[in-house]
Amino acid sequence: MLFQFAPAIQAGIDAGKYLQVFSNGVPLSMVRGANGQFIAHAIGATVNNSPLSPLIAASNLVTSGAQMYQTHQGFTAVLNGLQTIQTSLGVLQATTALIGVGTIAGVALTAVNLHQTMKLRKEVEQMRLEVKNGFIDLKQALKGQGVEIRQIIEQVAQDIKFEQHRTALVRAYGVFIQAMNRFRSAMQLQDFSRRNAEIDGVRGMLFTALADYSNPHLLEETCAAGQLRRLECAWAIEQAIVATYQVQNEVSAVSDRLILLQDKICKDALTVINRCESHDELDFLFPEIIRIKNHDLAVLDSWQNHVDWMQSLPSSELKLLSSADFNSSDTHYSTTNLAEPPEQLVYESLAEKSHFYSLRDQLLFIFEPELRREYEFYISEQAVITGYKTLVTSNLQQASDLTIGNLYYYFEIRDESKDETGLVSAN
Repeated sequence: MLFQFAPAIQAGIDAGKYLQVFSNGVPLSMVRGANGQFIAHAIGATVNNSPLSPLIAASNLVTSGAQMYQTHQGFTAVLNGLQTIQTSLGVLQATTALIGVGTIAGVALTAVNLHQTMKLRKEVEQMRLEVKNGFIDLKQALKGQGVEIRQIIEQVAQDIKFEQHRTALVRAYGVFIQAMNRFRSAMQLQDFSRRNAEIDGVRGMLFTALADYSNPHLLEETCAAGQLRRLECAWAIEQAIVATYQVQNEVSAVSDRLILLQDKICKDALTVINRCESHDELDFLFPEIIRIKNHDLAVLDSWQNHVDWMQSLPSSELKLLSSADFNSSDTHYSTTNLAEPPEQLVYESLAEKSHFYSLRDQLLFIFEPELRREYEFYISEQAVITGYKTLVTSNLQQASDLTIGNLYYYFEIRDESKDETGLVSAN
C-alpha cells in the first residue's frame, strides 16, 4: 500500500524538505519536517496502482490512533470508521437474502458479486438505499437485474431454514446498532472513568453480536459464498471491537487484536475456499477474496504498523505528535471505484487458461504457501520421471501460481491415466 499526500506536501517530499515517516522500513501515512515536527497525514492510498478500496476494512481507522494524541481528530476518525463499518455490515448482511443457505443459482451470485456489492455500498453511503434491521430491499436495489433475480429473492424469503438464519442476523445487527449508538454517546462524555465504563459496555455488546455472526452451527449450514458473507460481517465487528480499545489508548490490546484478526481472516479464507464446490461459487469467491487479500489485509497491516510505531515512541515524540497541526481535513483512504474491479478482470484472464481445481488451488496458495511448495516438489519428481529437464526446483520457484497449478494437475491426470492403463493391462 502506497500513501498519497497533498500536492504541496508531495512537492516538499520530492525536494527533500519533508520526510515520510517509516517504521522498521515500512512507510506510514505521516510526514515530518526537517525540524522533526509532524507536518501532515496522507490524503489517500493505492494498492497495485489502483485506489485503495477495501470491502470490509475501515481505512479511516489507520491513523486514528496517531490522531488520538491531538484534540478530537482521533475521535472524528474513529466515528467515521464506525460509520464505514456500519455501512459495510448492512450491505454484506443484506446480500445473504439472495444467497440464502443451500445451493444457489449462479445468477444470484452474479447479482451480489464484488462489483455489485461495491455498487450497493455506494447506494447506501449516498442514502439512496436504506438498511432496515440489517437488510435492504433487494427487489428495489436489483430491479434492473431481471425477473429471475426477483424470483430467487422470493424463494429465499420463503425458505424456513434461511428465516432462522435471518432472525439470528437481525438480532445480531440490532445489538450492533445499539452498541454503535452507545459508542457515539460514550465518546461525548467528558468524565474519563465514566467514558471508559461505557466503552467497556459497548465492547461487551459487540462481542455478543459477534457470537451470532460467528455461530459455527449457522456457518456450517451455509454454502461457501454465504459463509464468506457472514464471516465478512464478523470481521467488520472485530474492527469495531479494536476501535473500542483504541479510544481507550490500550495500544498493546489494539496491536494484539489486529494480529489475531489478520490471522483469522486468512484461516477463514482457507476454510471458505476449501468449501467451494462449483464454478459459480469460484466465480464469486475468487475476485472477492483477492480484494480482501490485497486491500483489506493491507489496511489492517498498516493499522497495526501505525499502532506498533506509536507504542515504540518515547514521551518526547508523543509530545511532538500531540502538538502537531495537521492542516488537511481531507484525509480519506478509501475510494469506491464503480468500474469493474481489476480482480474480476484478472480472474477472467486466469479462467481462460486454467480449470476449476487449478484455479481453486491458486487461491489457496495465497494463504497456504506450504501447499504450493508441496506441488512444486510433486512436479519436480514427475519431471525427473518423464524427462522434463527444465522443471527443476529453482525454475518452479520462479513460476506463477497459474503455472504451478496447471502443471500439478497435468502430471496428476497423467499419473492417474498411467495407473488405469496398468490396471487394464494386468486384467
